[in-house]
Amino acid sequence: MLLQRGIERRLRPIQRSEAAVKSKNKRSNEEDDIRGEARPNGSVLRGGGSVPAPQATPEAWVDMVNELQKGSLSTRLGIPMIYGIDGVHGHNNVYNATIFPHNIGLGATRDPQLVKRIGAATALEIRATGIPYTFAPTIAVCRDPGWGRCYESYDEDPSIVRAMTELIPGLQGDIPPNSPKGVPYLGGQ
Repeated sequence: MLLQRGIERRLRPIQRSEAAVKSKNKRSNEEDDIRGEARPNGSVLRGGGSVPAPQATPEAWVDMVNELQKGSLSTRLGIPMIYGIDGVHGHNNVYNATIFPHNIGLGATRDPQLVKRIGAATALEIRATGIPYTFAPTIAVCRDPGWGRCYESYDEDPSIVRAMTELIPGLQGDIPPNSPKGVPYLGGQ
């Protein structure tokens, strides 16, 4: 139920045409540039432990992201910010969200379709909190177990890591039919 309410209240993506972006660039002045450098709120990228409050609900997340976005949009140029969160093994910053095994454990399954379903579930929970962007997955080939983040690698075999990139269409949604091959697809459902 909370998840459904979070989805219904989530921040709608703001779509700007190329003409609107060019218009804003023309209206930008030196003061805007200095302000942007001094207080660069163009993006907020959150990692583990970043929460609006202890045991925050999806609604609390939506409210926080919306307030940050309102602040960005209230500036003279009204340029929206980008809010992203670490979703490497689920939306683990959210109270009662699903936490999945880390990449090293998923690599051991050798099951790309399972990983794709995990990506879809993670995307659903992230969208339910009003967040449009996750910096996941880690596509690393770890051959040195002394590397401190080896658990974020699916395997030491590049072919297994490549197969596990099925997480990406899980997160983004499947590429629409008749899309040009070799062109990156940015999804968001």
